[in-house]
Amino acid sequence: MRRTTPLFSLLLAAALTLTACGSGEPEAKPAADGSPATLRIGYQLIPNGDLIVKDQKWLETALPNTKIVWSKFDSGGDVNTAVIAGSLDIGLAGSSPVTRGLSAPLNIPYRVPWIFDVIGDNEALVARGGVTDVKGLAGKRVATPFSSTSHYSLLAALSEAGLSEADVKILDMEPPDIQAAWQRGDIDAAYVWTPNLAELQKNGGTTLVTSRQLAQRGKLTADLAVVRDEFATKYPKALQTWLQQQDRAVKLARSDKDAAAAAIGRQLNLDPAEAARQLGQLVLLDATEQRSAEYLGTPSAPGKLAENLHSAAEFLKTQKKVDAVPDLGVFQKGLATQELADAFPGN
Repeated sequence: MRRTTPLFSLLLAAALTLTACGSGEPEAKPAADGSPATLRIGYQLIPNGDLIVKDQKWLETALPNTKIVWSKFDSGGDVNTAVIAGSLDIGLAGSSPVTRGLSAPLNIPYRVPWIFDVIGDNEALVARGGVTDVKGLAGKRVATPFSSTSHYSLLAALSEAGLSEADVKILDMEPPDIQAAWQRGDIDAAYVWTPNLAELQKNGGTTLVTSRQLAQRGKLTADLAVVRDEFATKYPKALQTWLQQQDRAVKLARSDKDAAAAAIGRQLNLDPAEAARQLGQLVLLDATEQRSAEYLGTPSAPGKLAENLHSAAEFLKTQKKVDAVPDLGVFQKGLATQELADAFPGN
C-alpha cells in the first residue's frame, strides 16, 4: 500500500535506503580503455528494442571491459527513485515520470538520449462488471501505477469524460499487483501496459480507451531512456555504444520480425506469436527518425518531444502532480541531442 508521505519525501527516503544498501560505495575505476567498469541499466518488461539488446547480449559484446548489470523495474517512478539514489546509469521511464523528473521538486540531473517507443495499443484502460465507457467508472475502483504514463493517461481519460479524481477511487499499484488484484476481484478497472494488460483483456476486461487513441487527441505518451548527466559526461563513448545497440535492435525488429519476436518472447516468457503481437502495438523509431523534428531533434533544433513534455507538465500541474511548470527550455536541455548526434555522425 502506498504511504501517505509526500512524493518527494517518499523518493528521498527510498534514495537514502538504496544508498545505505551499497549504491553510495566509491565508483569502480574505469577500464584501461576509458570505458566504465560497470554500466547499471534499469529495464522494464515492455516489448521494445531494449529487451532485444538484453536478450542478444549486444552490450556485453560491444563493451567487453565493462560489467553490464541489468535490473528490472516495474514503473518509471521506481526508476526515478533509483536515479536519485545514484544506483542507475541508464533507465527506462515513461514520458510522464520523465516530465516529473525534470520538474520541481525532483529536478533529477538526467537527460533523454533515446525514445524506446511511442506508446500505442499496448497501454490501455480496461474495465469489467458491465462498464462500457469511461463515464461508467464513477464510483469504481481503478488501479494504475502512480507517476507512470498510464497514470497520466488515466487522468486525461477521466478529464475527457468529465470526471475528476474524486469521482473514482484511484489505487496505486504496480503492474503485477494489478493483475493479482484483478484476479481476486478487488478492482473494477485498470490503466496498465502489456504484458499485464493482455492478461486483463483475456480475463473479462473491456477496453475503454487506448493510449494510441489519446495520442490522436493530443495526449501522446512514450517510453524514454534517461541517462544520468554525470555518466553521459564522463563516459560519452559508452553512451554512444549503448545508443548504437538500441538502433540495431530497431532495425532487427523491422528486417527480421521473427527473430525480434523470439528475443522478446524469451525475455517476457511469451510464445513468439504473442510477443510479435505485443511488439506490433508499439511504434519503434530508428536513429534517423529519433533525430527528426518530430521527436528528439538536433543540437541546433530540439524536437517536438520537448514541447510534448512541457505540455504534459502543464496538464500535471492542473492535476497538482508537479509544483510548477518549467520553461520549455528546461525540457529542450533535457534532450540529449548532442549525444545522439555524436553516436550517428553520418545520419
